[in-house]
Amino acid sequence: MDKATKIKIGGVMQKIHIVSRDEANPVILFIHGGPGGVNRHDVLHNHTDLLDRFTLVGWDQRGVGGSYTGVDFETLTMDRVVEDAAELTARLCGMFGKDRIFILGLSWGSCVGTLLAARHPEHVAAYVGYGQLVNGHLNELLSYRWTLEQAEKLGDSEGLAMLKGLGEPFHGRYRNGRKDLLVQRGYLKKYGGFSPNSHATEYYAGKLEEMKASGEYTRTDIKGYLAGKDRSAVKLWEDIGELDFPSTNTKFEVPFFIFHGKQDMNTPWTLIPGWFEKIEAPQKDLVFFENSGHNPLTDEPGAFKKALREHFEPIIAAAKCRI
Repeated sequence: MDKATKIKIGGVMQKIHIVSRDEANPVILFIHGGPGGVNRHDVLHNHTDLLDRFTLVGWDQRGVGGSYTGVDFETLTMDRVVEDAAELTARLCGMFGKDRIFILGLSWGSCVGTLLAARHPEHVAAYVGYGQLVNGHLNELLSYRWTLEQAEKLGDSEGLAMLKGLGEPFHGRYRNGRKDLLVQRGYLKKYGGFSPNSHATEYYAGKLEEMKASGEYTRTDIKGYLAGKDRSAVKLWEDIGELDFPSTNTKFEVPFFIFHGKQDMNTPWTLIPGWFEKIEAPQKDLVFFENSGHNPLTDEPGAFKKALREHFEPIIAAAKCRI
C-alpha cells in the first residue's frame, strides 16, 4: 500500500499518507512538530527501511499542508489537535484491524503525543517522544539562556546584541512573539543547539526546497504549508507555554519512552531526567543519543531505529491484543 488521501477528522478533511509492504504489520503514526512543521517527506522517504516490519503513517495536522483548507483558526487549540490524533488513531486501528498502534511524537508533536497517551490510551501500543517537551516556560527560558551564553563564549558580538535585545521569554513567549522566537532559534541553530550537524543561520533553512524536491507534496499541500505554518504556530504557542508535564502528566497506562538528543537545546535535554523519574508507566525508558540534537531520527538514524525496534518488538511479542 502507498496511499495519500484525505479523511474527515474532527469535522475537517485532513491528509494522511500510508506506506506499507504488509498490512498485517504493526502501525506507526508519526505526529509532526512545529506547530505547522509537516514532515511526511522525511519519515516516509528517508526511513523506508522500517517498512520490513512496520506500516508507516504520516499526517498533516489541521491548519497546515494538505490539511489547511476549511480550518477555522479561531477554534484551533492544542486540545483540538489531541482529539484529532485520538480520532485518527482509532480510524487507523479500524483500517488495519488493530486494537493498538505505536505513536511517535516529535517536538510539538511530543506535546500532542504525551496528551494522547495520557487521555486516550485505549488505542496506543506505546509512545515514543523525541525532541520531547517537558515544561513550556522553562523550555524557552533555558533555550534562550543557553543561546545567550554561546554568543558570549564565541565572542559573537552581533548575536549577543540581538539576543539581549529580545529579552528573556515568559511562559514561552517573547515580547514580539514569533518574530523574536525565530531570531533566537536562528542563533540556536548557528551555535549547534539544534543539531551538531547543522549550523545554518535560519531555523527553517532549506526545508521548503526539501519538501518540493521530495515529490511528497502536491502544489495544494505546499500552498497549505506556506499559508498555515505561521498561523498554526502563533495560535498554538500560548498552549505550549502553559504546559508543565511534571505537574500534570506523570502517570500513563501505556509504555512510555523518551528518545532524546544529548545536544538538544531546542527542547533542552536537561529538563528530561527530572520528569522521567516521576513517570509511572507499565514500561518506561529514557534513551539519550550522544551525537544528536533536537531530532535524533535525523542525526543518528541508525541508532534511533535500532532502539525503536528493540523497544517495540517485546511489546509486539507479549501483546494480548492485535498490534
